[in-house]
Amino acid sequence: MTLLDDAPAGSDTPFLAASPPRLQRAQGEARASVGPVPRGPGTRTAIRRLHQAGCLKLRFPRLADGECQAVVINTSGGLTGGDRLALGFEVEPRGALTVTTQACERVYRSVGGTADVDLSMRLGPEASLAYLPQETILFEGGRLSRRLTLDAAADSRFLLLESVILGRAAMGETVADGLVADRWRIRREGRLVLAEDLRLGGDIAALGRESATLGGGRAFSTLVWQGLDAAGMLANVRAGLGPTEGASLVDGLLVVRVVAADGYTLRKRLMLLIGRLAHAPLPLVWSM
Repeated sequence: MTLLDDAPAGSDTPFLAASPPRLQRAQGEARASVGPVPRGPGTRTAIRRLHQAGCLKLRFPRLADGECQAVVINTSGGLTGGDRLALGFEVEPRGALTVTTQACERVYRSVGGTADVDLSMRLGPEASLAYLPQETILFEGGRLSRRLTLDAAADSRFLLLESVILGRAAMGETVADGLVADRWRIRREGRLVLAEDLRLGGDIAALGRESATLGGGRAFSTLVWQGLDAAGMLANVRAGLGPTEGASLVDGLLVVRVVAADGYTLRKRLMLLIGRLAHAPLPLVWSM
């Protein structure tokens, strides 16, 4: 309650006014560990441990090919300032896991603070992981901070993806103010091989028009791949890149950047690139 000086006339009692209510914020945590189990003459990957709390859920659809796939669901319906999500995945030696999301994540206008998402992953020897969330849509005034950390064995295979769309072009949306902050830390056998920090804040529309950032594009992605014959894969990927895309080798990692005019164009380009890099078919939830 708040005391106000302008009490009703003739009253000696201070007038009480209700304080603004504290807004509810989403909290969620989901963690899973998977590993190989016998299946006929071979093996399949199955859940070892599973923990989920708050607004985050994991669902594991039964796929005809027996692949292990985790679908992340945020039941809060989106993110805004003050929300906190934590995800963790571990793939045991010789296991294989694909992680995706049920839909595009939405980051709505913040009335204070940022939406924080923390993702940690660990891969054992000969393990495979494809982390393929659908795009994150930033709305006007949205503020997002994400952290991705991965500890991988030298002979593991992985494909990591994060994408951002700055407003939905088909809906006439623009983003003049907001924040996107991505922090990546990838370690191989405990040694840091990739450290990257991206921060687009303030007047995002003006920043996006600069040639050194998005060159007028409103959707962008980063893909990082580790596997056999990285140099050969680099040549294969570069052969199919467009004018707003690029690929490089960084300490044995293939890093690909994609910038597009809108989310639809970005999705089409990503589907082609993922088809070249992923160890498993594209998740069904990605169907256009």
